[in-house]
Amino acid sequence: MTRSVQALAYARPSALESSQTGRLLGLETSGGLTPRGAEPHPRFFSGFLTSPGIAARGLLAVADVASTRYYQRTLTSSLDPVVTGNGDRLRFESFSGCCGVYARLDVLQDGLDGARTGHGTTNVDVNNPLREALSRIAGDDPLHLRVGPDEMAVTTLDGPVVEKKVPLPDRWLRGFAEAQVVSAGFDLRAELPAAEAVRFLRSLPRSSGNASRGARWVVPAGKTLRPTIRPVAGAVCLPGPERLVALQRVLRHATSLRVYGPVADAAATASAWEVVLPGMRLTLTLSPDASRGFSGEGGVLDALATDDAAADAELVSVLLAWDPRIDTADLAEQSGLTVERVRAALTRLGTAGRVGYDLADAAYFHRELPYDADRAERHNPRLVAARQLAGSGSVVLDGDVATVISGERRYQVREQDGMLSCTCQWWADYRGRRGPCKHALAVRMVRRGAPVAGGVR
Repeated sequence: MTRSVQALAYARPSALESSQTGRLLGLETSGGLTPRGAEPHPRFFSGFLTSPGIAARGLLAVADVASTRYYQRTLTSSLDPVVTGNGDRLRFESFSGCCGVYARLDVLQDGLDGARTGHGTTNVDVNNPLREALSRIAGDDPLHLRVGPDEMAVTTLDGPVVEKKVPLPDRWLRGFAEAQVVSAGFDLRAELPAAEAVRFLRSLPRSSGNASRGARWVVPAGKTLRPTIRPVAGAVCLPGPERLVALQRVLRHATSLRVYGPVADAAATASAWEVVLPGMRLTLTLSPDASRGFSGEGGVLDALATDDAAADAELVSVLLAWDPRIDTADLAEQSGLTVERVRAALTRLGTAGRVGYDLADAAYFHRELPYDADRAERHNPRLVAARQLAGSGSVVLDGDVATVISGERRYQVREQDGMLSCTCQWWADYRGRRGPCKHALAVRMVRRGAPVAGGVR
């Protein structure tokens, strides 16, 4: 697995402190991007949380996911959560060490009481002493939240005093991108009221075992969800139900549970589980299998393989303004592109961590992950292999059929109704459910005249 080291530098550790005016939760920030450009310690918010106890538990749930491997559990480093200020809300995001669970806590305008939220994205320090302090918060005594250094510290910082160096696998970044692409294809499939939400989630296993192996499905039945052993009409996949354990932290405060997913077929699929809280939403998105991370799903490959999407993404990126909801029709009008090309450009921007997807709003939002923008493309095995095939003259086009020579084998790639099928084992196994194979990608590149730098001739 390809890794690099992510260096996070904080002015001081995040802490929960008491003073004569009440408690202060100070979340320290590492380098990030804002409308003013790159800043070493950006400042996004200073004000009160309207439901401090619930917010503390939601933040702990996001931190739980960041520090957990749900498959082949081993000790692993935890990357601090990412926070984005979108003007009217704060979004806290994390990804599990096994790349199979994406978590996000959205603290909405109703959950914040203070000055207008700033714009930008950074990492926030969530250390063990802070986690212990957050777990002790009870009741709704006033709690002041500061995201970023206080105004006096901004002018007196002499440099970072806290440094963390965390291994950052390339598949972690690819998974972050794939989770957004997968979510964009979900629909709201069920909504449970508070009592039924609590009952259902508490009935799920909290650890893996024989009872939770393989995919499960649930079917909306009145105000609840009924388990089923196969994907019948209307069913939603629940892969690895024990991976929803982080939701237990906020269950007693839930007002409803929303379930999102694609139309069920015979195969396991990803799904998203959103607990609605007073002024907040906590969402966990699960990969199709506990043993299978989002990084190999391949949903972004078509967008990465087109030359148009690269140029379109550069244009669209200039128009982004830290919007909490990106209006694709508005972007199309501003850019002069079609809505379809804008969506492809947003997918490509997602591979660089520059957009996420909010299921409740059914819209992308702008953020800038503080990682190398080209890594997901550079180290995607299928994309790299496809560029080599396209650049080495291994693709022979003949109408709707193409022949791809790979090693000593020949594969037939056929196009029908815009879908490319292949005679390779990948297509036989997944039938397009995990994105195109390298042979289909190579054919697309050649047909579109996409650049194939790095190809072998």
